[in-house]
Amino acid sequence: MPQVIGVPKEIFPGEKRVATVPDVVEKLRKLGFSVLVEAGAGEGATIGDDAYRAAGADIAPDAASVWAQADIVFKVRAPNADEVAKLRAGQTLVSFIWAGQNPDLLKSLAAQKATVLSMDSVPRISRAQKLDALSSMANIGGYRAVIEAAHAFGRFFTGQITAAGKVPPAKVFVIGAGVAGLAAIGAASGLGAIVRANDTRPEVADQIKSLGGEFVPVDYVEEGSGVGGYAKVMSEGFQKAQRDTFARQAKEVDIIITTALIPGKPAPKLITTEMVQSMKPGSVIVDMAAEQGGNCELTEPGKIVTKYGVTIIGYTDLPSRLPRQSSNLYATNLLRLTEELCKTKDGQINVNMEDEVLRGATVVNSGEVTWPPPAPRLSAAPAGATPPKAAAAMPAQKKGHGHGGGGEPASAGKTAAMFGVAALVFLLIGAYAPVTFLGHFTVFVLACFVGYMVVWNVTPSLHTPLMSVTNAISSIIVIGALVQIAPPAVASVAGEGARPDDLIRWLAVAGIALTAVNMFGGFAVTRRMLAMFRK
Repeated sequence: MPQVIGVPKEIFPGEKRVATVPDVVEKLRKLGFSVLVEAGAGEGATIGDDAYRAAGADIAPDAASVWAQADIVFKVRAPNADEVAKLRAGQTLVSFIWAGQNPDLLKSLAAQKATVLSMDSVPRISRAQKLDALSSMANIGGYRAVIEAAHAFGRFFTGQITAAGKVPPAKVFVIGAGVAGLAAIGAASGLGAIVRANDTRPEVADQIKSLGGEFVPVDYVEEGSGVGGYAKVMSEGFQKAQRDTFARQAKEVDIIITTALIPGKPAPKLITTEMVQSMKPGSVIVDMAAEQGGNCELTEPGKIVTKYGVTIIGYTDLPSRLPRQSSNLYATNLLRLTEELCKTKDGQINVNMEDEVLRGATVVNSGEVTWPPPAPRLSAAPAGATPPKAAAAMPAQKKGHGHGGGGEPASAGKTAAMFGVAALVFLLIGAYAPVTFLGHFTVFVLACFVGYMVVWNVTPSLHTPLMSVTNAISSIIVIGALVQIAPPAVASVAGEGARPDDLIRWLAVAGIALTAVNMFGGFAVTRRMLAMFRK
C-alpha cells in the first residue's frame, strides 16, 4: 500500500507559500505515493484546487483530514502547538524546523514519537545541493530585496540622460555575498545600478565581479570562511575595520542590502545609528536578517520604518512575497529529498541514518532527538594540514643533510644517468638504422619534447584547463600534418625518399580538418559559455 503525502495549508500569518505544486504532484505519484492536499492550500500562490486534481492529487476538506490520513506531511513553516498535537507516532514531518532556535519545539515533536526532517538542516555538501531549500529561498529573498528597495527608492536605478535632465545611477551596497547577496547583486546590476559588495570571505570576490559588482575589501587580513560554506564570527579587530568600511560606504551609496546571518546565532549589528544618520535623505536599507534581530540597529522586524530620512525595510517574509516562484522551488527541493528517501520508487520511504544527507536532515527519529548531526565528512584534508615535522624536514633534505646525500644531488644524478642512456640509444640507432628511419625518429623525439613543454606550460585564460591542453595538442597535430604535406624541397631534409606518398598526404589533410573542427569548436563553446555571464 503506497504511503500518503499530505500537504496542509500554511497557517502562519501572511505565509502564502505551499509545500507542493501540481507539476511536482505528478512526479511524486510516479514514485508510488498518493498525494492529499488541503482545499485552498495553494490560493496564496495562485494555484487552484482544480490544478491539483488535474495532476492526480486528492483534495481534503480541512487540515484535520490531511493530518489524520497522511503518512508523510510536507510543510513550509515550522508547526505550531496545534499542528504538533496532530502528529501521531510513526508519522513523518518534513518542514523548516530551525532546531537550534526552537529547542522546545524539538522536545514537543519528539514527544509525539514521530520522525521529523528539517529542510534547514540539510548538510551543505555537493551531493545535497538539489535539496538545499535554504539556498532556494535565499536566492528568491535576495532578488525580492532589490525589488522592495526599488519600490521604496525615489528614482531610477539606471542612469539616464533625457531632455528633462540627467539622472545619475543608483549606488547599491550589498553586505554579504552568499546566495542571497549574489542574487541581490545580480538583480541590482541588471536594473542598471552601480553595485558594490563586501564579504568576510575573500574568495567570493570573483563571483561578485562576474555579476557586475565591485568587491569592497576590509583593510584587515583574517580568514572568514566557516563550516558548511557560511561565514564565521570575526575577531574584534576585523569587526572594527569592517565598521569603518561600512561607515564610508553609507555616506556614498543610496541603498544598502544586508544579508549577514550565521544559522543559530543572532544577526550581527553592522549598520549603526550613526551610519544611518550619515546616509543621504531618501536612501533605503533592506535588512534581510530582520527575522533574527537585524543587521541594522534601527530595524523593526516585519515593518517598514523611516528614521533620519532613511527607509528601513525589515520584512521577514521576502520569499513569501514571490509565492508562486518560491513554492515551485521549495516543492522541487522536497521532491529531491523524497527521491533520496524512496530510491526503490515503491511509495515507501526509508530514513537511512547511514546516509550522510538524510542523517543531517533528520532532527527527530521515531521520537528520539538526533539533532545536532555529526559534522560532515571531509573528502580531502584541508589545506595547511601538513604536519610541522614533515614541513621542517624539507629544508634539511634540500641542503643535502642526512643519509643518501639529500634530495638535489640524487635527482641531478638521476637526470644525468637518463641523459646518458638516451645518448647511448641515439648513438646505436644512428649507427645501424636506415637514413629515412633516422629522420622520422628525430622528428618524433623532437615532437615529444616540444609537445610536452608546450602542452603543460599552457596558461588557462578564457578556457578551462582541459580545453587549453586539448587546443595545445591540436596545434601540435596541425604542425605535424603541415610538415607531412610540405613540398619535396622542404621534406627532403629528412633524407632521400622522405617525401610522403599520397596516402600519407591525404591522412595529413584529414588530420588538419578534424583538428581545426576541434580547435574552432572549442573557441565557439567558450564564447557561448562567456555569453551566459554577459547582460
